[in-house]
Amino acid sequence: MTITAARPALRIKTAPRWYPDAAASAAGVSLLLVAALWLSNGGWQQLATDPLDSTGRLTGLFSADLLLLQVLLMARIPVAERAFGQDRLARWHRWTGFTSFWLMVAHIVLITLGYAAGRNAFGELWDLILDYPGMLLATGGTIALIMVVVTSIRRARRRLRYESWHLLHLYAYLGVGLALPHQLWTGSDFLASPAATVYWWTLWAVAAAAVLGYRVGMPLWRNLRHGLTVDNVVHEGAGLTSIYLRGRRLDRLPVRAGQFFQWRFLDGPGWTRSHPYSLSATPHGHLLRITVKDLGDGSSRVAGLRPGVRALIEGPYGVMTGDSCTGGPVVMLACGIGITPLLALLGELPYAPGQATLVYRARSESEIAFRDELEWFAHQRGVQIIHLLGGRASRPSWLPAQYADHADADALKQVAPQVAQAHVYVCGPEAWTAAAGAAARAAGVPDERLHTEQFSW
Repeated sequence: MTITAARPALRIKTAPRWYPDAAASAAGVSLLLVAALWLSNGGWQQLATDPLDSTGRLTGLFSADLLLLQVLLMARIPVAERAFGQDRLARWHRWTGFTSFWLMVAHIVLITLGYAAGRNAFGELWDLILDYPGMLLATGGTIALIMVVVTSIRRARRRLRYESWHLLHLYAYLGVGLALPHQLWTGSDFLASPAATVYWWTLWAVAAAAVLGYRVGMPLWRNLRHGLTVDNVVHEGAGLTSIYLRGRRLDRLPVRAGQFFQWRFLDGPGWTRSHPYSLSATPHGHLLRITVKDLGDGSSRVAGLRPGVRALIEGPYGVMTGDSCTGGPVVMLACGIGITPLLALLGELPYAPGQATLVYRARSESEIAFRDELEWFAHQRGVQIIHLLGGRASRPSWLPAQYADHADADALKQVAPQVAQAHVYVCGPEAWTAAAGAAARAAGVPDERLHTEQFSW
């Protein structure tokens, strides 16, 4: 079973170009407001008499502000997803999270030393935890956040299965929630003035509403509305499995080729943990298709799905769509399972015969997927298909080892001479995508015509 003929693309409202600057400005303004509230509550005056306590208050306020900003970054707010893309939001979420954590550590150390005033600091910390309202809950929240931060370090993260990491990461919400009573009961800066009270309660309410609305409410509504179920399972070879799904009113599902969902299949234990899978065919209003590579984690379960199994979705997410492409040459660079969203885009983009080039990077002939569909696009729409086979090069490169003596940008211009005038779509592993994107820029592709999506966790 294949899906090749495109339906008219459902237009999805894109975010205005000024959104990124506005969002960055809003984040900066929030930190300035926190500093202003600290100053209005005597922070500067206290700095001269009790610098440890005063600085500890400020670091705690900044930590709380960034913690809530971190929650907003991954609340799946549609306008933010369309403006930035989930991969960029995930990077900002990571940076903001680590910054907030170290500010929290500084807050704990400075406040403890300030209260100890030369006495035993560990004893003072123990007294603070036991005697101050909300501190036991805050300690539990801090332990939860430490666990999240430790498992987010790249070296530790690579040792964890995706499902384990995802489950542990949910404890961040517990950490944020347990911090609230401490801030309201003992944090004078949170309730020092009507302005401070309004600011902090508003920020907490916005963060909570975003999570409940976009992480819980919207997915629940879409799943009830569309009722996706597995229609067919096709083993593509080389550890690849395609899942075809049916549902109600799929023509009203606001998804474009190139996007992905977070998927859960109600087939038994483990269904609560979601996985990001791209559409591997252009959405048509009556069927959806995803293709999954067995990576040794929960993705291996997909091969055993049976028709009729219910699927739950969150999304769609992703900005690697054809919204900005109105015609002209198209160049696609795919590596491994990165072929899936690009294959979907091939069915939707408005290129003329001979204007599209797909470069497909794989380790061997046996790993090339969708041969029949690629041949269909080659014969019916004039797509030039180029396979680059072989092991990795010894240097960071999008080329295989046998072509590693070529400069990355020069090789790209050789296989796709029109690349500087083309819309370029890149999808694959993180390091490979970065190398391919760098080659495209060096070949003359401007950032507004370079479209990438990364799915590393």
